[in-house]
Formats: sequence, structure tokens, C-alpha cells
Amino acid sequence: MALELKGVSRTVEGRVHIHPTDLVLEKGTMNVLLGPTLAGKTSLMRLMAGLDVPTAGRILWHGQDVTGLRVQDRQVAMVYQQFINYPAMSVYDNIASPLRLMGRSRTEIDRAVHETAEMLKLTPMLARKPLELSGGQQQRCALARALVKGAGLVLLDEPLANLDYKLREELRAEIPRIFEASGAIFVYATTEPEEALLLGGNTAALWQGRVAQFGPTPQVYRQPVDATTARVFSDPPMNFVPVVKTGHRLNFGENANAPADGAFADLPEGRYLAGFRANHLEINRHSGNAVEFSCTLAVSEITGAETFLHVDHGRERWVALVHGVQEIAPGAALSVWLDPAHVYLFDEAGRLVTPAAYAVAA
Repeated sequence: MALELKGVSRTVEGRVHIHPTDLVLEKGTMNVLLGPTLAGKTSLMRLMAGLDVPTAGRILWHGQDVTGLRVQDRQVAMVYQQFINYPAMSVYDNIASPLRLMGRSRTEIDRAVHETAEMLKLTPMLARKPLELSGGQQQRCALARALVKGAGLVLLDEPLANLDYKLREELRAEIPRIFEASGAIFVYATTEPEEALLLGGNTAALWQGRVAQFGPTPQVYRQPVDATTARVFSDPPMNFVPVVKTGHRLNFGENANAPADGAFADLPEGRYLAGFRANHLEINRHSGNAVEFSCTLAVSEITGAETFLHVDHGRERWVALVHGVQEIAPGAALSVWLDPAHVYLFDEAGRLVTPAAYAVAA
């Protein structure tokens, strides 16, 4: 059982929402749609669900063309950010409502409701009303109503975005367990790279209506095929700086140089774009091969155990994530250090030419 998108695109009033997309989602897989707001995550989900019809291309389910099939006639369930529950009905009746609409017997409904409630740890709350539940329990109730139908495709559109931190962490840990127990195809939309890494499975990195890369989540994170994927799958977004390879040296400008050894040794001479994540910039030199960059602090954000330092290096604005509380005044000059083992090199068109050495070894 698989969901296949073949050349699927969506244009509304001359504006492209989804560029031609090919995607295959296999039975029993967790698939994350990762991208910023307006990247096309919800638009792609609506096409998968049948809520919208593609401008071009076909959607196949079990090998059958369902492109024009109504959402009511598909094996699909969808959960949104908002807690869409019926407030006047008990949790039991909320979960049972789709089955009653489908004309299932009372015995079948009762069994399915209790099995689903047990999977989602809602059994003690079946007699309560949704407003008597916590935010996380309300979202689990909405998820239970989606899963009870036995849908082969479950679409989760940023389902944890409106929860506080503690509840998000609670449900993030539970969703992989729920997913494995259901055996359905899960598609989970998020703007947060950390959430994609926690959920695992496969990730599609989206940018401006295009799927930049799709594959196993750790692979997409460690070996992005281009600068766009690297930018999407980094939080804060990946830092970049131009670099020139000359002979056996990498020149980052302003006397910042590094040996072009290891994977960099065989690269042709020329101009490249170096990318590196915020947590790989340091304000103290820990590696003998680290490259020093002279920067100016623009602003700092203290989060508790860590500090985000927004620094200017020439025309580039970088973000460094460093440990501890760093009380540095805006406008202060400081040096940041970068180990070349954490550098990705992209060509001038943005295509990956050399992944970071640490990512290949991981």
C-alpha cells in the first residue's frame, strides 16, 4: 500500500502553490513535511487528502488513480493545529462520531473506541467533556477521532503548534508509538527541524512550493543535497560564507584560511559556498584546525543554558549557538572559530559538492 504523487502541481489564480512533485509514501511510514510558513506543507497535504484537485499530475492510492475522488471517499484522516472536538459531547462520543456516520454497529463502535482510547491513553477520560481535559489530552482526543476510522493515510498539520512546551514534548514522545501501533501512512507537517529529528522516519524539505529533498530523516539532515535543504533543515538557518579553493588552501577571506585536505583535497580550484550550523561556531578555540573569523556582535539572546549570538562578518549575518550565559555588549568585537570538519561546500548554483566530514563519519 502506497500513496504516489506523480507530477502533481497546484496553481491558484496564476500563482504556483505547488511545483510539479513526485513523491512515494509507503505503508507504515512516518513522513515529515518540513519547511517554513508558506513553503507549501498544507497545500501538499490538501492535495493528498483530496480537499483540493491538482492542476496537473495524478495521485495514486494502492495503484488506483484517485485524483478526482472526493475526500469522503478516501481512506484519509486529518488533524489540525486547533483542537477540533465537539464540546457538548463526551470524549467517548467524540471518538465514536465518525463510526456512527459510517453506519457501524454499536458493538463494533464500542470495541474500536476502547481500543483507540487505550492506544492514546484516554480510557480514564472517556466520560469527560473535551473542555475538562488539558490541551494535550484534547489534541489526543482529536487524534483518536482520526485514527478510529482505520484510515490508511493520517495527515497531521502542525498538530502541536498551539500547545505549550511541556505538552508538545509529551505528545512528541507519544506520536511515534501511536504511529507504529496504527500501521497507517503518517504525514506530519512542521516548521521545526528538531521535531523532524525527534519523529524520525522520512523527511521532505519544502521551500517555496518545491520538495527540495526527500529521504530518511538523518540522511537529509546530515547530507542535504543543496543549500536550500541545508537552510530548511537547520534551526537557526544554516550560516553561509563564500570560499575560494586555491591550491591546497581554502580561503574564506580576510586572512581566514584552512588546509584543503581530506574530502576537500580533490575539489577543483574555484569559488564555492561554505555552510555551517549555528552550534558549530565557537567563541573559544577547541580545535587546532579551527578557522578564526573577526566579527561584531549585533545582538545576543540568552535562553538559559545557552546563548544565541547574532554576529556580523562583513556583509554576512551569522548565528552562533554557544553554551552558558554570554553577557557581551552589542557592538563588541569578538572572534568566532569554526572547525573545517563541520563545513559543507556547495557550488555556485547551491548544489552540495562535499558534505561535512563529521556528517559522513556519523
